[in-house]
Amino acid sequence: MLIDSNGNIAMAQEPYANAQDVTSALKLFAGELYYDTSKGVPYFASILGQVVPPQFIMSKFELAALTVPDIISAKATIEVGADRVAVGTVQVINTAGQASNVQFT
Repeated sequence: MLIDSNGNIAMAQEPYANAQDVTSALKLFAGELYYDTSKGVPYFASILGQVVPPQFIMSKFELAALTVPDIISAKATIEVGADRVAVGTVQVINTAGQASNVQFT
């Protein structure tokens, strides 16, 4: 927790706050959110331990990003780097037209 100069809990502002929320959405496993098990990325069911095309994963990441309030557009890219480590970015645009990039490995 961070405290601002007035002694209040520091709150992130858009577009950084949107990027934080998108990061949380990408890390959420399907079924993990107890009050809405329809949300999340199907890591166990469809991704981990499977051979799936990058387009499938990108589409799931884009769908997850679009569950974040105020996000109106999401475009994911994935590249497989050294040692078969996937790295990528999800670029999102919020309702104010501000763009943010969320990077993942």
